[in-house]
Formats: sequence, structure tokens, C-alpha cells
Amino acid sequence: MEKKTNIQEIFGKLVFSDQLMKEKLPRDVYEAVHKTSKYGTHLQLDVANTVAAVMKEWALEKGATHFTHWFQPMTGVTAEKHDSFLSLHSKGQVLMEFSGKELVKGEPDASSFPSGGLRATFEARGYTAWDPSSPAFVKDGTLYIPTAFCSYSGEALDKKTPLLRSMEALDHEAVKVLRLLGHDEVTHVNTTVGSEQEYFLIHKDLYKKRKDLVLTGRTLIGAPAPKGQEMDDHYFGVLKPRVSAFMHDLDEELWAYGIPAKTKHNEVAPSQHELAPIFETSNIAVDHNQLTMELMKKVADKHNLACLLHEKPFAGVNGSGKHNNWSISTNTGKNLLSPGKDPGKNTLFLTFLMAVIAGVDDYQDLLRISVASAGNDHRLGANEAPPAIVSIFLGDELASVLKALDHGKTYKSEGKEQIETGAHVLPHFDRDTTDRNRTSPFAFTGNKFEFRMPGSALSVANPNIILNTIVAESLSQLAAKLEAIPAEEREDKIYSIFKDMLDEHKRILFNGDGYTDEWVEEAKRRGLFNLKSLPEAVPQLLSKKNKDLFTKHQIYTESEIESRYEIYLENYAKTIHIEALTMLDMVKRDFTPTLFKYMKSIAECIREKTAVIEASAGYEKSVLKDLDTSADQLCADLKKLEDDMADAESKSDLLAKASYYQSTILKDMDDVRQSVDFIETLLPEDELPYPTYDELLFSLR
Repeated sequence: MEKKTNIQEIFGKLVFSDQLMKEKLPRDVYEAVHKTSKYGTHLQLDVANTVAAVMKEWALEKGATHFTHWFQPMTGVTAEKHDSFLSLHSKGQVLMEFSGKELVKGEPDASSFPSGGLRATFEARGYTAWDPSSPAFVKDGTLYIPTAFCSYSGEALDKKTPLLRSMEALDHEAVKVLRLLGHDEVTHVNTTVGSEQEYFLIHKDLYKKRKDLVLTGRTLIGAPAPKGQEMDDHYFGVLKPRVSAFMHDLDEELWAYGIPAKTKHNEVAPSQHELAPIFETSNIAVDHNQLTMELMKKVADKHNLACLLHEKPFAGVNGSGKHNNWSISTNTGKNLLSPGKDPGKNTLFLTFLMAVIAGVDDYQDLLRISVASAGNDHRLGANEAPPAIVSIFLGDELASVLKALDHGKTYKSEGKEQIETGAHVLPHFDRDTTDRNRTSPFAFTGNKFEFRMPGSALSVANPNIILNTIVAESLSQLAAKLEAIPAEEREDKIYSIFKDMLDEHKRILFNGDGYTDEWVEEAKRRGLFNLKSLPEAVPQLLSKKNKDLFTKHQIYTESEIESRYEIYLENYAKTIHIEALTMLDMVKRDFTPTLFKYMKSIAECIREKTAVIEASAGYEKSVLKDLDTSADQLCADLKKLEDDMADAESKSDLLAKASYYQSTILKDMDDVRQSVDFIETLLPEDELPYPTYDELLFSLR
């Protein structure tokens, strides 16, 4: 009999949730923790000791023997060091102890993580600090405590700390604006995030035979399969039994950790899928997305599958993104990006809409940097992703609202039109006021913005740090203008402020096809950035306007900005360096011996055939000639790649090195791949030293 799943019983069973704290903690202690989470006040040691004791007892009940401070260094993945609860007392007694000090602070080695020069090798001390706004959980016998990570001198060495800073900055500026507009009931504003996660599933046995997938996450060589995604038959298609079983188990795992997984389906490319959660507060959503990626790999392993999160694991088919759905809401439950029935007269909505438009226009370069990586550079601008040019899609109704505003008129909503299907048995339903634009990097989708540029393997912390900060800055500028207007006149005069903002920032608005060459030219005329690669984008991080933004809102210090600049470039160069070495290893040690062996067998076939039956062996000679010519070309391509890699590694300037890897090494790798992939089409499949695209993409049943 098939096991039934009770979501209500499963959900959050491994989480030390707010509800659990309310039940288990003394009232005054719970209120102190809640105050810390909500207002960022410091936690007293006696309160921390009480929380630690209760948390430990709960964790022991869940089978935990250890605890760890779980943090997000600038590696793009999470980090953890496990300590047992064990404490040895006199007479050999063993006690299980966990103090408030151990709860709130840990000491990992800060010099062993990327720091961009903030920490020298000999400066090892760093600290982790408990984030009480994100719930602890038990996983694999360990109590996981979400924490921030900083250096001995206090600089942020992680992604959580600046995210929390950005949330506070936006909260402060948004509440200020709301108060100026008479909304004194609002005391707190939060950003919420829902991150759609795309991924590939393939046979683990095949994955293990691909050195490139194991070491780099993407296939560096491999001819395309005869069939790809051109039939559009995989998107939303029937789930294959093994995939369905994986998704079912993944849902249960995610629900147990309090992750609100909602939607699952096949994506466009063969063997590609997507998972989407319900919205959560930004820092919790970021934590949950990191945990989701980890659990995807863990559950896949149990099903003898490999989960691929790289942005472009297979050439010639869609890559994977992570759509970052972002919105703003008040403590009174109001979504500030909800247009309402009459958006042209919805002052609050227009206030925050214009703040977003201004922020995205002024800091489009930072949004591009927030999604920059060696992997995502392969994806942006391809058929599955928006271009590298940042623009905003608003849809027809909001475009009409802003057009009326621009002309000093009031937009009159005509209500929603009903869709008539022509089949009387089907119900009538309302047409949405805006279509979807899959080519737009930043699209309004009803009551939120969908940032479609992030790559599937990236932490969504960076995009949300930038979104929170740039909107905080727009609101700060708007507040200054409102403060100069008498209170009784603000409601009327704010519309003239909106008009001025629109005049200044409407260049960022684009409702058309972002894939066309015409848009590239149009964007250039508008003065929009077109930062096609990470080395082109990252130098903008050091511009005066961007440094001023971060330091004004205390998101980053100057040294923290410069450290991230260095880390971006170092990671980029190292990633491509590893890929190039892996390609050389695969081709020289595995592929070419197979090629030479096959060429030898053809040559022997020609000799035998011509000797025995005095035939011309024309076809065999033709194949051998093609292989010989291609082998010579491959030899030249490999030599150039090796020589250019030596040149790349000799460069000491980080930007020069990263730029050389982008312009030269990637081109060399493409040349090697072109030669290998052509030769692959001439070799018998069972002779190849690795699984082909056919096997990788179409073998799951």
C-alpha cells in the first residue's frame, strides 16, 4: 500500500521554529529573542544561556550529538564546523552541555576562506555570530545554527552580514517615507523573496564517468545529440517515474526543514527541471535556498542520480537560472508593490514602483555584477536567459499608467477583460493586466518583480543585497524631497515628483524583445550598460557612485568593497583555469589515445582490404583523412591553449588576468572543443572514453 504524506505533520519537524520557542521558552526570554530578531537589539548572556539549554534539549530529542555554526562565506557555498555537546567532568562523568556563549559565537579560521586581502594567511581568527532571525534546525545528527561570519577586526567575510545590513537600510528608509505620507501605523518593512531553482538530473553512474562534470559542473567537450529541445516536448511534460520519485522525496526533505516548496515541473531542456517555493523574508529565503541546493544533491544521490546546478552544463540546450521574485511588505500586512484595482491613483504603489525604477536605472551596473560568474556568463543572452543589458518590463497597464503620468493626466482603469475560449464547457476567466516577457531581466509580474538574471548555482544573497540597497537609496532621495514639502501638500505634489523621476529614469523601461540586435543598439543610444562578461562588469564596483552608495547605507566599508572586487576576479580566473586544465587532461589522457587507436584500426582495415581484394577502400581512406586532418588541428589547438595558459598565469594584475582568461583562454577552449566534437561524430560511441550527450540527456526513464 502506498505511503500517504501528511504535509502538516512533516512541515518544520526538524526546525527550532518561532512557534516552538514560544512554547518552550519562558515568556520574558522568548520576548527578548523576538525583540532581537525584529529590532536587532543585542541578546543578554543570561537570555542566551536559557535559549541554548532549551535548544540543546530539543536537539538531543531529535538525535543530535553535535552543533555547528552554519555560515555563508564568499565561496558561494555554506560552511560548517561540528562540535559535540560532550563535556568531560571529574570522575570520568560525561555531560551534554551547550552554553549561551557557544550559541551566540564561534571561532572558525578566517584566513582559510576568501577574504580579498581582508585577512592575511597568518591572521587566522574570525568569528561567527548567531542570526536569531533565521531558525536553527537539526540535520544528520547535528544542530545547525545559522550565523554571520566576520573577521577579527569586524569586516564582513560572508553574504549574510551585508544582506541583513541591506534589509535594515531598506526598512529604515521605507518607514521614513511611509511616515511622511501619513502612514504612522507602519513600524517595520520587510523584503520577501521566492527563488525558483532550475536544475538537471542525470544518471549518477554516467556522471562519474565525466571528469568535466565532476570537477567543473559542466561538459567541456561533447557533440550535441541528434535531438535536443527543438520539439518543445519536455517542458511541463509527464514526469518520468525516477524523476517523480526524486521530487517526492525532495519535497518531504524540504518540508521537514520548514522550506515551503510549492511547485515542481519539467523545464525546457531534456533532463531539466524546476522547483519553486513560497515567498519568505529575504534572509530566511536565502538560507533556505542554500539548504535547498544541498538537499537536492543529497536526495539525488539516494536515487543514484546526479543533480547539476551549473548554469550551462550542456552546450546547445537551455541552461539553468534562478528567478529571484522580490517584493516589499509592511508589518501591517500590506504588499507595497500591489497595484490594486486602480494603480493610477494608488499613491503608495506608485511611490515604491518609482523607487524601484529609479534604483534599477541608477545602479543597473550593480545588478549586473550581482549575478556575475564564470558559469552565468555562458547563459546570459542565450535563448533561456535575459540579455546582459538590464532593463525593466512593466507590461501594458503600468506602461499606460506611467504614460498618463508623463503627460500630466490621470489613468483610468477599464477593469479586467474576460478571456473567451470559444468552448462553452470551459469557464470564463479574467485576462491579466500584463503579459509575461521572458527576455526581460527585471519584470513586474503582478505584485512583485522577477529578477531573471541570477544563475542557478549562485547564492541569491548578492542580488537581494543590491535590490534592497538601491531601493533604500531611491527612498532616501524621495524622503528628502517630501520633507521639503508641507505635510498637507505632499499627497498632491508627490505626483509631480513621480513625473520628474519618470523623466529621469524612463530609459530603463523596455517592454519589447530583449533578444534582438535592434534592442542592443537602442540600449546603447539610451546610455544603458551592456556588460557582457564578469571582467567587463566588476570594475564598476569600484566607481565612486557605487562606493558612496554602500558606505552611506553601511552595507560595505571601502575595504569590504575592494575585497569583493578581488574575490570576483580571483574566482573567475581560477574557475576557467580549472576548466582548461580539466579539458587538457580529458583530451590528452583519455580522448586522443582513443582517437589514435581508432585511426590505427582504420589504417589496418585499409591495408587488409586493399591487399585481399585489391579494392580502393575509398570510404575508409576518406574517414582516415578527416581524422588525420582533425587530429593535426586538435594538436595545434591544444598547443595554443597550453601556451596561452602559461601567459595567463604569469599575469599578476587581477583584472588583466581575468580579462585574458575571458578573451583568450575561453576562445582557445572553444577551438579545442570544436575539434574534439567533430572527431567525436566520427568515432564509434562504444569506443569513446566518456558518455555522450545522447546518454546523459535521454537515458532517464
